[in-house]
Parts: sequence; C-alpha cells; structure tokens
Amino acid sequence: MTTEETTRTVPTPTTVGGPGSPGFIADPYGYYAALQRQGPTHFVPDRGLWWLVSHAAVSMALHDKRFAKRPLALADRMGTSGGPDGGAAEPRTVEGALGLPQLPPSMLFLDPPEHTRLRSLVNQAFTPRMVERLRPRIAAIAQELLDAMAGQDAVDLVAAYAFPLPAIVIAELLGVPAEDRTQFRAWSDDIALSLDSTQPNEVRSRGETAARALAVYFAGLLAERRGAPREDLLSSLLAVEEAGDRLGPADLLSMCILLLVAGHETTKNLIANGVLSLLRHPDQLAALRADPTLYPTAVEELLRFESPVQRTARITHSDVQIGQAVIPAGSLVLTVIGAANRDPAVFPEPDRLDITRQDNPHLAFGRGIHFCLGAPLARLEGHVALEALLRRFPRLELPDTGAPDWTANTVIRGLRTLTVSTGAT
Repeated sequence: MTTEETTRTVPTPTTVGGPGSPGFIADPYGYYAALQRQGPTHFVPDRGLWWLVSHAAVSMALHDKRFAKRPLALADRMGTSGGPDGGAAEPRTVEGALGLPQLPPSMLFLDPPEHTRLRSLVNQAFTPRMVERLRPRIAAIAQELLDAMAGQDAVDLVAAYAFPLPAIVIAELLGVPAEDRTQFRAWSDDIALSLDSTQPNEVRSRGETAARALAVYFAGLLAERRGAPREDLLSSLLAVEEAGDRLGPADLLSMCILLLVAGHETTKNLIANGVLSLLRHPDQLAALRADPTLYPTAVEELLRFESPVQRTARITHSDVQIGQAVIPAGSLVLTVIGAANRDPAVFPEPDRLDITRQDNPHLAFGRGIHFCLGAPLARLEGHVALEALLRRFPRLELPDTGAPDWTANTVIRGLRTLTVSTGAT
C-alpha cells in the first residue's frame, strides 16, 4: 500500500468524531475503530507523521530499537505533531515544555546507552520492596480523604480523592515536607496542564514558571539531603551508585521533575476514570463488590478500558515495514495506546468492560525499555484507592448531572471533575 493510498483511508472528523471534533474528547474510541478497520498505519502528509493504531504495530514500535526517543526534541522544534485530520497535536517533549534547556533530557526521552545508565541507577532506589512498604501509608491517606468526604452527598471525586491521594503519596515519597505540599501540588498541576499542546500560551507560560520554581525547590531539598540523608527517595537517588557511576546534579533535577509529573497525573486518572467506568457499568461494580479478589484484574481492565495515556511518540532510525506500508527513516510516529487497547484482534468485545478479563496484554504502561517505572506503585494506589472508596460508600452512584467533564486533552485522558453521590446523607 502506498503512502497516498494509506492517507485516503483516514476518516474525517465529521464522519467519526476525530481529534478536530467536539465528540472526540468525550469518546475517541469510535474514531480509533474506524482507523483500525482501514489498517494498522496511517500517514498524514501535511504533518509528515504516522499513526499506528493496531495492538501489534503499537507493541512492536514501543520495544523495537528502530523506533527512537532522543530525536523527539527536533520534531518538537519543527512543530510536526498533529493528528490525522490536522487536529490536536502531540505534547512537546518534557524538557521543552518545562522550559528548562539547561537541564538534560529526562530518562523518558533518552535511548541507550544514556537511558540504560539512568534506568539502572533509579531502579536501585525504586524497588518492589520499597513500593510494597508504602501500602499501609497509602491506605491511611485514602482513609483520611474518605473521612473528609463523609457526610457530603455530592462530592467532586477528582478534587477530593483522585487528585490528592497520588499527589500526597509522591510528595511523601520524594520527601517534600508536609507544609510545602499545597504549593507542591499547585506546581504539579500547572506543569501537567502545560504538557497539553492544545492549551493556550498563558497555560504553557504558567507551566514553565512552575517548572523553574520546582527545579529551584528540588535543588534546595537535594542540598539538604546531601548533608543530612533521610528515609526518602531523594536521599536514595543521591546514594545510588553502580560501577562507580552516580546521578549528577542535573540528572537528579530532571529525574525529580519526571517522577513528579509522571508519578501522580496518570494515577489520578486511573482512579477517576476507573470509578466512572465502574459506575457506568453497574453489573461490573456489583461483581467487584461481591468478590474483592477481583481487584487486581479489575485494575488491569480499567487501565485497558480508559487508558490514562492515549498515545506517545517515537522517531524511526531506519525504514520500517508494517503490513504493506513502509515508514521511512526519520519519520515521527505516534503510537496510539488507546486504540491498541481496544483492538478486537487481541481483546474480544473490546468495548465491553470485563473486570474478570484474564488475557489482558494492555499497553497502558508502555512496553520495552520505557515501560513505566512507576507501574507497580500506580497499580497499588489504584487497588487501594478503589477498594477503600467502594467499601466506605456502598451506595456510590452518578447523579444525573449530564455528560462527564473530560479534560480537553487528547494525549492524557482524564476527568476535570467527577461529581458523585456518596449516599452518605
């Protein structure tokens, strides 16, 4: 299939609700399905980029060495990241969006051997044992937040629970003092929103200002930990060493910012999106309440069904053939995780929420060397948060308040607000 033939198969926003249409934010999956019916690859000539929408193609691109991360800064400067219909764009690279050119790229935007070096060092401070040790504290935070919700019938679950829980966890994990967490969460919110390229310039500016302030803040905390280490992740990052190699000061700052942005935004969306999905599918909610042993598979299914990260980007090092299409070297490629996780070739009845789904090779955390470092923590937080919420409020339901309030972001899928009735009054 030629590039021209592939391009002709891309549906328009008006026919299936693509990124340029209002309906895409509410439900992008019809658009993804239309693309999948036409094939796994789609070239966008006016943008010079490709979309991959099948599970096989996305999975391959996420782990194949021919698809690189490091050149993404060049693509960002070129501004070549729109969707198949010229609609919503991919967010800029973290280092570009944060406005911190003096810092090296975060691990998220590096290839081997730089990525291998940083990942091996951070893995030593971010072990499964450390994550599991957090379970009692996560449960305690959940209970404190649920206590504050008690007695209120209508609650914004995002503001009251889904946002603060992972924000407090990552703040405590990094060693941020309790008195600084309000400012810490404000910075985090501004940075996360600025990563959405569809936002206006003033939002980007606020994000850059917040990132600079956060870098200065972390530099101060790291200086304190050098003189007086504590039982926190900052001290662990300062201490890790392998074959005489340590994280340098600039790498440490980039790592702290990455852990902050990636460590709470997607988990917030896992919790809120998951609650919405369960409330919209009362049979699945009832099954989960009846059998708490289903929580592990339920979390995986919720990650698949409403993936917090809908797509990510790569650039090809060499020509790559997928099916009949040849993607040339140097091409910007968007791997559409949200589409891959609804691929009917892999997931029977992909649009059906099934918390008992056993064969569930979803790609919500990526694949390959960039598989999410914080996946065990996100899974743990999601499990604890959902179980505590549903146990505390057995009559939780959605009030008749209209359509869900999704954030206008085609890359990070999350709710701006989620009003629920707790049944507590």
